[in-house]
This record gives sequence, C-alpha cells and structure tokens, in this order.
Amino acid sequence: MLLKPARPEIDHRTMKLIVGVIALSLGNLTSFFTHSQITSISESYWEGGWAQSIFVGFLFAIAAFLLAYNGLSPVEMILSKVASAAGLAVALFPCGCDGHTETIPHVHYASAAVMFLILAYFCDVFYKRARGKGHTEANRRAFLYAVCGVAIIASILILVIDTISDGALSRAIPRLVFQCERAALVAFGISWLTASHILPVLTRKDERLSLLGPLPSR
Repeated sequence: MLLKPARPEIDHRTMKLIVGVIALSLGNLTSFFTHSQITSISESYWEGGWAQSIFVGFLFAIAAFLLAYNGLSPVEMILSKVASAAGLAVALFPCGCDGHTETIPHVHYASAAVMFLILAYFCDVFYKRARGKGHTEANRRAFLYAVCGVAIIASILILVIDTISDGALSRAIPRLVFQCERAALVAFGISWLTASHILPVLTRKDERLSLLGPLPSR
C-alpha cells in the first residue's frame, strides 16, 4: 500500500536540491555527449543530439525552478524571476560559437552574465542567512557559500578580461571559456545543494531535509 505524501507539494529545499544536481551535472554531461572537445558549454547547442537536448532541457529546468522560487524577500522573489528569464534566453538564443551566427547579437552572453551575477547574489544571501544562525553546521555552510560566490564572480571576471584582451587568455588556454562556465555552474550547484540542507555534515538533524518526512523549518 502506498504511503500518503508527507506534504502536498515540492518545497523550496527540494527545489534547491534538484537545481543543485542539475547545475553540477550540466557541464560534464554536455561535454561527454559532444563529438569533439567543445570550447564552451553553450557550443553544445550546435552539436545537436543528446548534447543539445541536455543543454536546452537542463536550462529550461533550472529556469522553471527559479521561476517557482520566491526566497524570503521581495528582492529575492524578483531576482529569481529575472534569473529564470535570463536562463531561458541563454537556451533560446544560442551563442555565436564555432563560426555560427547569433539569432540576436549579444543576447546570449548578456543573459548568461545576468543569470550568473544573480546566482552570485544568492550566494551572498545564503551566506548571511547561515551566519545569522551561528551554529557550527551553519558556519560551514556560510564558508561554502562565500567560496561559491567568489568562484562565480572570478569566472565572470576572467571571461570579461579575455573578451577585453581580444581572446588573449583563451588563445593560451583553448578551453578557458568552457572551464570558467563549468566552474561557475559547479559553484552554483554546490551552493544550492548546500542550501537544500540535505547534507549531514552541513546541517543539524533538526533542520535537515528529508524527502519522505515532514517539511523542516526554514
């Protein structure tokens, strides 16, 4: 006999768990299913097949969960919707990678920058929330949020420097763009996976997410 659901819908921590897993796997999966070494995760769109499906599908999934996420303040609610729209734009307006023409110039790159900047902001939000709790596990989470936020910003800055220098860095490191995009996605994934409160070392028992149990307090 099937058990009655402990709660009627997916809660915010379950959403963070799903988003975290998707973000962590996006870069590696698209690279795995491409026919050649892609120099950008976005380039997987032009590869077709599984690589394109994973790239577009995962971005749509992330956008859907960001759209559903409201956070704990009006600013978080609004920014999550903006990040959702930016994620959709990244998928719907492919990059001008590997000699391909952009549908609308600069939309893809501007949308990616907006999305990652907002995700870095959420790292700061999660950091302050964890520091406010003060216990050992929360301080561990705060440290991870800080590292993830710095990693996202650093990845963006490296790509900006490469663009300003007319590709000087990417000529020396052929897959620089891919590595920076993957680093930002991994940081995003780790921060949201941590915020899901499912990892034992980073959460106390009374705040830990149980997918089969009742919803814990925020």
